[in-house]
Amino acid sequence: MTTRFIALLTDFGEKDFFVASLKAVIAEINPEARTIDITHEVPSFDIRAAGFILMSCYAYFPGGTVFLAVVDPGVAGGRAILLAETARYFFIAPDNGLLTLPLVGEENISLRKVTQSRFWLTEETTTFEARDRMAPVAAWLTQGVSPAEFGPEVGSFKRLKIRPPVRSGLEITGEILYQDRFGNLMTNVPSAMFPSGKASKPKPGPVLYLGSNRIDRFVTSYSEVRDDRPFFLVNSQGLIEIAVREGSAAEALGAKPGDPVRIRFGR
Repeated sequence: MTTRFIALLTDFGEKDFFVASLKAVIAEINPEARTIDITHEVPSFDIRAAGFILMSCYAYFPGGTVFLAVVDPGVAGGRAILLAETARYFFIAPDNGLLTLPLVGEENISLRKVTQSRFWLTEETTTFEARDRMAPVAAWLTQGVSPAEFGPEVGSFKRLKIRPPVRSGLEITGEILYQDRFGNLMTNVPSAMFPSGKASKPKPGPVLYLGSNRIDRFVTSYSEVRDDRPFFLVNSQGLIEIAVREGSAAEALGAKPGDPVRIRFGR
């Protein structure tokens, strides 16, 4: 699998030198590589958010893209650096659960622990492994180095504890996965789990329960809503999303990622 694209996702922000350092290292090794910024505004240390963002967009990239994803509270703390290869993509990330969501739907994953220091900038322990170890590996991949050169295969990786969506009769349970910048709350419940198997409105309409909140407005688009009462809909990813028109559902409902949700069909 050949590649020339490297997609970057971090919690580094844009204020400091961190992102520029990654790109400089990549350009030094392969001036022909093209870097694409997914975002560098992941909330600090929020591994779950990073995984959700990557899960939500990676499939739209050209085949062969290398995804360098770094949200790494345990940098230099002994956790491994992973290189995952799927049928179409490469993923480089710390072994801290970040790849849980991006790899959830992938099959035949080749997973390696990056150990070969000859590809790094330095063998010394560093507090900036994204620059000194991960970025060089990403760049060398675009130069055609085989994944097998970077280290041995491993059988597993650390996974985040996330409640899988479960349907039992006329009820589906799941959890909030992510809060976007608008305050919308995205769940892990796919519309395919609805009794109808699609996003059409069943009758009677479903009711969503989030903590002490009961939300009985299920709509097909944001434009249907004219007031500031919470509602839910199927978003562009095919997941159930809770929103408030021109407002923050997270603030209105006092909710956050990790909170359980329940959707009930029939009254």
